[in-house]
Amino acid sequence: MDDRAAQRTDDGPEGRGTRRQGRHALTEHGAQPAPPLPTALDGAVLRPTPPGHEPDRSAERAPRRTAGPRQLRRADAAPQPPRAALPDPTPVARDLARCVVEILAGARELDQIARWVTDDVHRHLQVRVRLAARARSVRRTAPRRPVFSIGSVIVREPSDGVAEATVIVHARARTRAVAIRLEGRDGRWRATAVSVL
Repeated sequence: MDDRAAQRTDDGPEGRGTRRQGRHALTEHGAQPAPPLPTALDGAVLRPTPPGHEPDRSAERAPRRTAGPRQLRRADAAPQPPRAALPDPTPVARDLARCVVEILAGARELDQIARWVTDDVHRHLQVRVRLAARARSVRRTAPRRPVFSIGSVIVREPSDGVAEATVIVHARARTRAVAIRLEGRDGRWRATAVSVL
């Protein structure tokens, strides 16, 4: 990501990364592809995978590099930013929930949100993605963009630099909830736990 995209990321919830909720709905399989969706997660455009094409999972199967002892000590010693230095967590939670639903449906690449989740969350989602892909293979159904809308977003902040969000996702067949724990790191929110209920 170039410096201009990174600058837009730090603009906060009022920056260019946010859009009205009405544009979050996606088209069904066979309809005209929806335009790329700008999100509060990043100034860059996250492009959904075209319908009927299973994403390449080879990069996900490769082992992720872990920080060495020196890097871990530096990360642990680094002070966390105060709450005043962090943006509103609500748009981040909303967009993360939307991306996670699309990822599990096979319509979006997991690595597109790698910068916004911890390694543990990335590994957890990798397992969910493989299970979802296996279930589609058994049913002989191709991945497609799910049709859903984001409902209410409930956010509470139990401590400084920590936000816990519950995002309601309304689909045609069912309503689900995505629980996300966000922690402030390097002046931005990162998900340290994600659960799709």
